[in-house]
Amino acid sequence: MIRVLATGTFDILHPGHILYLKKARELGDELFVIVSRDSMIKHKSKPILPEQQRLQVIKALGMVDYAELGSERDIFEPLALIKPDIVALGFDQYFDENKLQEDLEKRHIPAKVVRLPYQDSGNLSGTENIIREIIKRRVKC
Repeated sequence: MIRVLATGTFDILHPGHILYLKKARELGDELFVIVSRDSMIKHKSKPILPEQQRLQVIKALGMVDYAELGSERDIFEPLALIKPDIVALGFDQYFDENKLQEDLEKRHIPAKVVRLPYQDSGNLSGTENIIREIIKRRVKC
């Protein structure tokens, strides 16, 4: 049984998220998803949707076997419990896969880091792109 882990903010669910999770699921038999905690998001704008709502949406997806909120102390904390065989990174996620692999090894988490290749899912597949388009359309009203 191959356990795959995917992580993300998943704010304003869009086709890019669905494609990422679908491709991650194809790497194994079970897909675990960690939804980033609001307090741990430091590399981009804070999400619009609260973390509990983002988690609820991810749990409703058929390709997801298990989903939970991440830790508010250490992003590796849930990985020690989940024990993934593969950590799947989206093509645009900010993680450096080599550094992440080293960090997993230091923590004795024997997972392989896999960067998924770019997949075109449309120009409105990024949360920031969707927000910009909403603002642009609202200004025209």
